[in-house]
Amino acid sequence: MLKKSLLLLSLMCSTSLFAATDIVGKWRTVDDKTGDSRADVRIVKNSDGTYSGKIFEIRPIADKPLEPNCKNCKGDLKNKPYVGMQIFWNFKQDPKNPNEYKNGQVLDPLSGNVYQSKVKVNDKGTRLTVRGYIGVSMLGRSATWIRLPD
Repeated sequence: MLKKSLLLLSLMCSTSLFAATDIVGKWRTVDDKTGDSRADVRIVKNSDGTYSGKIFEIRPIADKPLEPNCKNCKGDLKNKPYVGMQIFWNFKQDPKNPNEYKNGQVLDPLSGNVYQSKVKVNDKGTRLTVRGYIGVSMLGRSATWIRLPD
């Protein structure tokens, strides 16, 4: 009986740890330079096992009016609405470190540029560090996103 209880407790603990590293859900983006929050993103797990995210809400910052369309985006995204825009895609969970997701891409809607990216979720599952870069990770910027309640 004691062995069964310990096994059950062990399974419950490992399940809660795994769930804490999951990035599926709603996140508030925070600009790394200004500290302003410009958008909220919903991340989903796709049928192929990759993760992607779309903007579901935008907000004005400081004294600037709310701009609903992406003026600096390129190609098919030029002048498209921010709400509904995919800005986060192709992330795969690292099998060696379940708190890290790699080989993705992230769109910076303010500049219109797409960057290689990796993300790391903290142990509590409440903060997501998004690192966008060109070439190597050292040549990039990081932003912290905050998990929103579902």
